[in-house]
Amino acid sequence: MPASPGAVIPALRYNNAPAAISWLCDVLGFTRHTVFEGENGTIAHAELSLGNGMIMLGSAKDDEYGRRFKSPAEVGGMETRSAYIFVPDADAVHARAVGAGAEIIRPLQDTPYGSREFALRDPEGHSWSVGTYDPWVPQA
Repeated sequence: MPASPGAVIPALRYNNAPAAISWLCDVLGFTRHTVFEGENGTIAHAELSLGNGMIMLGSAKDDEYGRRFKSPAEVGGMETRSAYIFVPDADAVHARAVGAGAEIIRPLQDTPYGSREFALRDPEGHSWSVGTYDPWVPQA
């Protein structure tokens, strides 16, 4: 069996998963790998890829497992996780994010370790750091 590109795949729940998929693709540059629709316009399961990385997401559910998840907007903006994505052009992603009305929570900046990066919240309040630093590439 060939090796998978990544062994860790974050999974998220969204109250409006179809809108989240469109936003993540249009603004952050994800690509729809697969999307399985659920009942009443929900998303049962979706996989979005970016380079060799992937996230999974689905619609929030009112079941035993689903009640363990809240969007940051439902808990005063607090989170217990964030995600970092590396991109070739952070300025372009920043411009799309600002154009889409994203809340920028860390300004676009150059870092001491050679990255150009910023952080934002998606429409449901999940944090995303976006930068040019690729941790897979050996650093000088």
